[in-house]
Amino acid sequence: MTALIAGFTLSLSLILAIGAQNAFVLKQGLKRQYVLLVTSICALSDALLMMAGVAGFGALVTQFPSIEIVARYAGATFLLVYGTRSFISARSQQHGLDPAGSTVHSAWQTALTCLAFTWLNPHVYLDTLVLIGSISTQYEDKFMFALGACAGSLVFFYALGYGARLITPIFHQPISWQILEVLIGIVMYSIAATLLLGLPL
Repeated sequence: MTALIAGFTLSLSLILAIGAQNAFVLKQGLKRQYVLLVTSICALSDALLMMAGVAGFGALVTQFPSIEIVARYAGATFLLVYGTRSFISARSQQHGLDPAGSTVHSAWQTALTCLAFTWLNPHVYLDTLVLIGSISTQYEDKFMFALGACAGSLVFFYALGYGARLITPIFHQPISWQILEVLIGIVMYSIAATLLLGLPL
């Protein structure tokens, strides 16, 4: 149980910070579009990476730093593009959020965007593969540690995606949605800058 709880709390502490992936999940939750798909992709992706980290894949990333470099620049490019779209949306958005009338992208488009937020973010590799992988070595039962970490990720993403609807009434006002789009754009640009400059997140 000690390993399980440690994995759970560590996982939560790593993903609680506002990031590009979390902002995307929140936005989909507010729109009530493909929430199950998005939260499941995020949780399953985290689970795969955490399991790989505990299994020792983190050592491979350390041995071949070019993996992190490629992910860093690809991720920064994606974040800059998405951030720009958010700023454009904030400027053109003249109506409040109506979940039933919001523009709906296809499930494939949504899934690919969500996968990009997850797999093109080098920080997720550092957190899951390297950090969780290395900390898991302190526990005799590494499987329970990994299970706890996966559970923490699952609880967070589903709570964020489905809990977003509780604040939906706020976003019936156009200014609220515009502010959110601007904040998302700032988050995307900020993370992209840290990636390009090689700064810690």
